[in-house]
Amino acid sequence: MIRINKLTLARGNKRLLENAALTVHPGHSVGLIGPNGSGKSSLFALLRGEIDAEAGEVSLPPSWVIAHVAQEMPPVMAAAIEFVLDGDMELRAVERALADAEAHPGTAGEHLAELHQRYEAIAGYSARARAASLLSGLGFAATRHGDPVASFSGGWRMRLNLAQALMTRSDLLLLDEPTNHLDLDAVLWLEEWLQRYPGTLLLITHDRDFLDAVVTSIVHLDGRQLRVYTGNYSQFEREHAHELAQQQAAYAKQQRQIAHLRSYIDRFRAKATKAKQAQSRIKALERMELIAAAHVDSPFSFAFPATEIHARQLVKLDRATLGYAGKAVISGVDWAILPGERIGLLGPNGAGKSTLLSAIAGELAPLAGQRLTAQELRIGYFAQHQLEQLRLEESALWHLRRLEPATREQELRDFLGGFDFRGERVSAPVAEFSGGEKARLTLALLVRQRPNLLLLDEPTNHLDIEMREALTEALQDYEGALIVVAHDRHLLRATADELWLVADGALAPFGGDLDDYRDWVRARRGRDVAARREKVTDGSAPDRRAQKRSEAAERQRLAELRKPLQHELADVEAELQALEAEKRELETLLASADAYAESNKESLITMLERQGDLSWQLARAEARWLELQGKLEQIG
Repeated sequence: MIRINKLTLARGNKRLLENAALTVHPGHSVGLIGPNGSGKSSLFALLRGEIDAEAGEVSLPPSWVIAHVAQEMPPVMAAAIEFVLDGDMELRAVERALADAEAHPGTAGEHLAELHQRYEAIAGYSARARAASLLSGLGFAATRHGDPVASFSGGWRMRLNLAQALMTRSDLLLLDEPTNHLDLDAVLWLEEWLQRYPGTLLLITHDRDFLDAVVTSIVHLDGRQLRVYTGNYSQFEREHAHELAQQQAAYAKQQRQIAHLRSYIDRFRAKATKAKQAQSRIKALERMELIAAAHVDSPFSFAFPATEIHARQLVKLDRATLGYAGKAVISGVDWAILPGERIGLLGPNGAGKSTLLSAIAGELAPLAGQRLTAQELRIGYFAQHQLEQLRLEESALWHLRRLEPATREQELRDFLGGFDFRGERVSAPVAEFSGGEKARLTLALLVRQRPNLLLLDEPTNHLDIEMREALTEALQDYEGALIVVAHDRHLLRATADELWLVADGALAPFGGDLDDYRDWVRARRGRDVAARREKVTDGSAPDRRAQKRSEAAERQRLAELRKPLQHELADVEAELQALEAEKRELETLLASADAYAESNKESLITMLERQGDLSWQLARAEARWLELQGKLEQIG
């Protein structure tokens, strides 16, 4: 297990943790939360042995294999799938040893047999299939698995780093903002993968839905301490809200926020139809009412005022074909965006969501058809390339003053304060800003322009939970039209009244909610896998007798392949039953009052440690059971 005791951790002159303590049992999934700069990534660096603590102890089993996602990667020429396979270092070591042994005829047969046995034990024969599955789940087309790493852009290289970390057969997995460069489809896949991960997981993310689905406890970095909360992020929010509500000053602010949310809910109810998406949005707002107190100490406070417009429609794409270099991505788009509409765009990676937003913004001319706009249209367009257009040598104040040279400096400073740019930070060069600060500045510049149509392409990348919450509330009050692409499901549920799907070269309304979209993604993934497995025939008429012999031989071959898997599956099922029985017996003991008596203190510690070991062993056994079932299904 991981034990942290009396830890003091600093970066430069800033104390991040002081006299902090934490215990993480094997097999547990833990979410680390806290404001940017509170020490989450530094704690990861400490666990990896990259930095030293000022004081205290940090211990974890010396035999543990630790996996993490590298933040940078040189443009290597290795194929993508080979780069992912490099994540399993023991696999690569055994492969090298086998190649060396087979290259020297004099190698002892016993040594060669041991290498083959080890290769089979570490699932070497299925390693390439596992690597391909990771790449496909993270959005890489099968045709690109063999492409050089250097041929991919920065965001895709980060996905390759993530795939390599997941390929590692690790005991401890450290993930720092793994969803930042993913679309919603890949986020849903990663969520399901981590739910099956048998090792210990420490996860830093600002995606509340992702935390809710993956972790079983929360560690809040607050006041230089590590405060542990049992349960997922929603449970943490409720408990933390209760703590804050006990503080009188915080409670007063909470009541004002709840009154604001109630009035918005009442206003929305009056307009809502019985459509599924409308109902889910009401539920989201109602949930926000319950958790509002958890964000009373947020440093962010801003709104999206909109310029009034009297046009019947803002933008119309008329029989438009959209794409690049003469190649169509989406065809036959007939879409009119009306004032006040609030739309969430869904669709697989590469289907054309960003292409569509770029065309609506006027940055991409249609290959065919036309784009029509209202005379008074003012578009606010947020995309990742907008961050790159910031002047690195200039300050946040300079960027805002360029928009409004006649406005008093104090008014501009007050406005930037709502985005948590205060004091000397207002005048600091943008080159010193983090990714989150650059995103906040870009949003601030959009807000100041009072757009009547907002186009947001993954606006939550690099934003912490408090800023995401502030952005969500601001968008709820925004009275202009909104189109948003986001992998943050909380933002989508709370701000979009309707969903549209971009898939298979077309745009169409999506009739369900985000839960239905998850089902759609799963079904599509299943169809893609089935299509890859489908055998291609040449349509010729084979000899019937020869075909029967061939089919009989194939059945025999498959039976031989199934037999060892079925034996191992029976062993794993017996192991699972034994572990589950022991865990039930242990939990019965832990549920009794006697277990917590002072005289049983040492016994309690032993039982809790055994409970963690059992959870870890169960997770490993379940993962192996799933793997064996998958292999049997592949055999048929």
